[in-house]
Amino acid sequence: MNHRRFALIAASLLCAARTPAQMADSQQLAPNGMLRVAFLKDNAAQGRVDPATGAVSGPVADITRELARRLGVPFEITPAAGVRAVLDSVKTRAADIGFLAFDATRAAEVDFTENYELAYNSYLVRADSPLQKVADADRPGIRIAARKGDSGELYLSRSLQRAELKSIPGLDVAAAAKMLAASEIDAFGTNRERLVAESSGVPNVRVLSDNFFAVEQALIVSKGDPARLAYLNRFLDALRSSGFLQAAIDRAHLHGVEVAPPSSRENRPAGKP
Repeated sequence: MNHRRFALIAASLLCAARTPAQMADSQQLAPNGMLRVAFLKDNAAQGRVDPATGAVSGPVADITRELARRLGVPFEITPAAGVRAVLDSVKTRAADIGFLAFDATRAAEVDFTENYELAYNSYLVRADSPLQKVADADRPGIRIAARKGDSGELYLSRSLQRAELKSIPGLDVAAAAKMLAASEIDAFGTNRERLVAESSGVPNVRVLSDNFFAVEQALIVSKGDPARLAYLNRFLDALRSSGFLQAAIDRAHLHGVEVAPPSSRENRPAGKP
């Protein structure tokens, strides 16, 4: 029996065994009979994609798998190439749920659940940089680079008072390290997990010890369905209180990521190491 046929049979058996409550919930959250999920493929705080097999791991995989189990449906996780791709997949209902960092500009297009985790952002600087803390960077003459459209870039575009922000499409750690070495920029801001993981083999750079922003990771759905949001918020609360979310973060060995407290969007904690 080939893998696809086996998967279809398994999915059919799973759906046949659903309770009436599961059927009602799945009709609301996975109306096509499969829970379809989109996430940012280059954001390890959400999940990682195995380059050899394409398998998805990390919090996005754990949370999706558990939600699908509770709904009694199979699931499909699609790595997306950027924020716009995640937004559009949910808006057009090509995906039932997306994983995305909260930002007020994005909330005009989709509805966000409460946060499930906080992913802290910091700066990569040259090893010999005089910058020691995040606060040192916001002063005249300092050039800070960030990937255009990232949550950190959106935050810096609103919060920097004296430093110059260079918003660069597709900027990654390797390219930023070259810009640092050439003295084209003084710091590169993005999530700590990315900085730590991708700079480990790069000489003459370091990551600052504190953070400038806590990125609020949440789930998104298409606008206008409060019942779906209420279900997902109850689901996330259950995962939070049971320790499931912390276990998912621990399994993924994430740096600078922690479980978001309940209703954390209204009570955002200050950034911390």
